[in-house]
Amino acid sequence: MKIKGKLSKGGFTLVEIMIVVAIIGLLAAIAVPNFVQARTTAQTNACIANLKQIDGAKTLYALDSSVASGGACAMANLVPTYIKSTPTCPASGVYTVAVIGTDPSCTIAGHALP
Repeated sequence: MKIKGKLSKGGFTLVEIMIVVAIIGLLAAIAVPNFVQARTTAQTNACIANLKQIDGAKTLYALDSSVASGGACAMANLVPTYIKSTPTCPASGVYTVAVIGTDPSCTIAGHALP
């Protein structure tokens, strides 16, 4: 549009838009790995919390049922009496209850009771 013989400069130039896109891309390249790491840490912490819940339920089951250390225990013995529902690993791992006196485990590496 011409105003008294001069062109109006109302928009952004291609260079300005390219600089903004480059800055956004740089920020995304920095942020995405941090979000992935945070998600992995959250899944690990949730899995460890589930393992602690299973371990506590195993202990209660052993005390109530007079099962000695080394006695058999399965998830079916714990649900729904000692745990409301079967816990699932957020990283799609599978829990192994194991025998009384041992820690429950998860098939995902790093997901273990401390």
